[in-house]
Amino acid sequence: MVRRGGHAVLLLDRAGWHTTGSLCWPKNITPILLLSRSPELNPVEQVWQYLRANFLSNRVFETYDDIIDAACEAWNSLIAMPDTVTSIGTRAWAVIGQS
Repeated sequence: MVRRGGHAVLLLDRAGWHTTGSLCWPKNITPILLLSRSPELNPVEQVWQYLRANFLSNRVFETYDDIIDAACEAWNSLIAMPDTVTSIGTRAWAVIGQS
């Protein structure tokens, strides 16, 4: 929800459900579509990579509920570390200048 009088910019990958012609955006939301096949540009992909590397990898889960519990525990651990959340979305980009 966008507050009254506000405007939101929504960053999206190019999943079919984000690009379908039948999707109707409210006037106060501007979608920005990322380049195709570029997960490094999608901040949530960086979050999942961090969660997998630090909480969820090299584990065997007995049940679906065990997977859900582990993912929730990982998420709650991550959001308790705001500096880490900030650093996950920070990237150093190479800039190639024109000659």
